[in-house]
Amino acid sequence: MPFKPSPVVPPLTRPRLAGARRVRAAELSGQGRSGVEIARMPGVSEESVRRWRRVWEEGGADGLRRRPATGRPPKLDDAQVERVRTALEQGAQAHGLEADLWTLERVGLVVERVTGVRLSRAWVWRLPTGRLGGSLQRPERRAVERDEAESARWVAHEWPRIKKGR
Repeated sequence: MPFKPSPVVPPLTRPRLAGARRVRAAELSGQGRSGVEIARMPGVSEESVRRWRRVWEEGGADGLRRRPATGRPPKLDDAQVERVRTALEQGAQAHGLEADLWTLERVGLVVERVTGVRLSRAWVWRLPTGRLGGSLQRPERRAVERDEAESARWVAHEWPRIKKGR
C-alpha cells in the first residue's frame, strides 16, 4: 500500500480557539455540569459561562461561533483596485506627471481619475501599502551630475593624502 500523507490540519487561530472554547463550555453545560466547574475547565469566568449558556439555548452552536468583523466597507471594490494597479504600473509620466515618482497626492489623483472616488491621504496610504501589496520606497538622494568614477578615484587617492596630512 503506497504512503498517503495525512491531510494538513491548520493550527487553531486565537479567534477559532475562543470559539471552540465557547462551544466546549456549552457542551459541558448540556451534560449537567455546574457553572463553577465549567469555568475552571477552559479557564474563564462564571459570567462568561452563563452568557454562553444563554446563547447556546437560543441559537445553538452557531450562536457561539465567531462572526466576521463588521466595519465600514472599503471605498474601492476589487475591480476598481485592479484598475488602479494597472494605472500605477504604467508609471506617473503616463498620467501626465513630470517625474516618474509616486507620492500620496499623485496616487490619490490617479485613483480619482480612474475610479471617480476621492480618497483621503490615509486611505490613499492604505491602498498601495495594503491592498496592492506595495511598500514605502524612498528615492536615493544623489545629484544627477554625480560622477561615480571620479568619486571612487577621490576616495582612493585624494582622501588618504588629505588624511595623512594631519
